[in-house]
Amino acid sequence: MKPEELDDSITLSCFAFQYDVTPEEREDRKRRMNPDRIWGYFVDGRMAAKMHIHDMRMYVQGVPVRMGGVASVATWPEHRRRGMVAQLLERGLREMKEDGQTLSCLHPFSVPFYRKYGWELYADYKKYELTAGQLPAFDTGEGRIERTDGDWALLNRVYDKYARQYNGTLIRDEAWWVHTVFRQKGRQAAVYFDGTGEPRGYVLYKVKQRVMDVGEMAFSDEAARKALWRFIANHDSMCDTVKLTAPADDDLPFLLPDPRIGQETEPYFMARIVDFRSFAEGYPFVATGREERLVVKLADPLAPWNDGTFRLAVDPSGRATVEPAPGEDGTAVASCGIGTMTAMLMGYKRPRFLHRAGLLAGDAGEAERWERLVPDRIGYFPDYY
Repeated sequence: MKPEELDDSITLSCFAFQYDVTPEEREDRKRRMNPDRIWGYFVDGRMAAKMHIHDMRMYVQGVPVRMGGVASVATWPEHRRRGMVAQLLERGLREMKEDGQTLSCLHPFSVPFYRKYGWELYADYKKYELTAGQLPAFDTGEGRIERTDGDWALLNRVYDKYARQYNGTLIRDEAWWVHTVFRQKGRQAAVYFDGTGEPRGYVLYKVKQRVMDVGEMAFSDEAARKALWRFIANHDSMCDTVKLTAPADDDLPFLLPDPRIGQETEPYFMARIVDFRSFAEGYPFVATGREERLVVKLADPLAPWNDGTFRLAVDPSGRATVEPAPGEDGTAVASCGIGTMTAMLMGYKRPRFLHRAGLLAGDAGEAERWERLVPDRIGYFPDYY
């Protein structure tokens, strides 16, 4: 997209996602937008549809991976259902591959829509709602809580360690903290320091109209988590309700005297492997101490470089070498679509379940090899773009 077309892009976003911006906000957005990362579909010289691709990094099995963050996909109503978004997505995948982004993520307006193009869910989150009477009174040991305002570098020391525990968490920089995290969740934080003065956990929070909204909680150990919950519980005189979100594997209810709190699980973010060969060769499989071999037949009509049969030679340390294997299309292979492969390698669903559900088809023994070699680590995405 050309710089002079940024205004049209913002106008389309405002219409499609139903929000307004002031003239000052519009100028601020234009200063931060990169026209080289925005793709438009034009009809008779006028923008009909568009898509942004953010250049981001995230953790997968504790390893940094370059990711193309698809966002602000929008079409004017008079041009909808003409395949424009499909063409933008296909072009975007080619651009991401050439740029070295082996993974792509997005927040779907419709899960079925993006599943058609190879994206699949990889991260759920839990929504909790507790009354003041349900707040835990955990005992805490040494350490202290300090409130801070916008100290992104301090918070990032805790966040980065926390993020490595999950698949698909963003690697944040100062700009992301300032322009995204603090704008969405507020700047006010409470940080827990252990007895040695090391920051071990934090919460970003707001209190308004007797509701405490915890925008984010991150911690390195149980001592930090309990200290943060003690801090939250100390607000019982000024709030009736506490709301927060947590990873899908969070076990807070079990630790409460009364676990029957308000809770629900929401499917959230989707991911897609852009370049299977490059992604798998950078993926840390389980180190079994011996040579392992995997064969998979992938279906990916939108990205033909992923469509076919691949042989993975996994060395004793868990590092894979991937080669096309067109001659190994027999029954002793596993087969699936690129979305299923993404869900498997991102830890959203285990290979054994996917085989049982018929989504990872083929040889049961091959599915068990995937089960043995894919690390057991779930996805989490505490951000939004």
